[in-house]
Amino acid sequence: MIWPFKGARKQIARLEIKGAIAGATRKHVLEALKTIEDKGYPVLLLRIDSPGGTVVDSHEIYSALIKLREKIKIVASFGNISASGGVYIGMGAEHIMANPGTITGSIGVILRGNNLERLLDKVGVSFKVIKSGPYKDILAFDRELTEPERQILQDLIDSSYSQFVEIVAEGRNLEVDAVKQFADGRVFTGQQALELGLVDRLGTEEDARCWAAELAGLDPEKAKCNTIEEQKSFWSKLLPGSRQSSWSVPPQVADWVNFEIATNGLPLWLYRP
Repeated sequence: MIWPFKGARKQIARLEIKGAIAGATRKHVLEALKTIEDKGYPVLLLRIDSPGGTVVDSHEIYSALIKLREKIKIVASFGNISASGGVYIGMGAEHIMANPGTITGSIGVILRGNNLERLLDKVGVSFKVIKSGPYKDILAFDRELTEPERQILQDLIDSSYSQFVEIVAEGRNLEVDAVKQFADGRVFTGQQALELGLVDRLGTEEDARCWAAELAGLDPEKAKCNTIEEQKSFWSKLLPGSRQSSWSVPPQVADWVNFEIATNGLPLWLYRP
């Protein structure tokens, strides 16, 4: 049934990607993009306010945006911070606008592991490991990396980094070597990003909304912007404070702790200030 969604053809779809990017973000964004396509929105305003996140989740969102771009216009608006995986996702948009003060860049890959060997020695704890190969317990937290292990992980990081650079070069119509000149993990402002060719224009989210309307042939003064919200479960609607009840810290802190635990040992496209 198409008729209930007819009004969407005269509206701007808005989707916000906020916070660290992991599985939950990917799930919400992919569902939202499917809704936007099904309802026939002519243009998407993608608001990105994220330091990045996991490699695979960022890439799957990017891939879905590239596919959607075949049918509708996409304008990305970089918020307070759109770095690393946030930049990667932004490459899925045809056009990018940043605030002059936006923190962006941090193009690169990071992988972290924890070495608790000295602490375990102090409390008298050791582990006996039986493994099928010399690298099965790579990044184990009870010992230092060996040099062969370090090289294996460096090769992994280098491969992921090359993918990142190529996506930025393709998305911004730049030479790979030109991207590598600034894709060394550094961050820069929206103004600097414009000079580097990473974004197209400077402006506010409202400016990006007007731009999106114009690209879709809509009147910027009249076109409504419809934010595609994440679908919440019945219980989360009924008990909005339940998410915080099991934590003595704010939900944002709890989310970050959960992200750190879940992604330990994974390569990340993530800005870590």
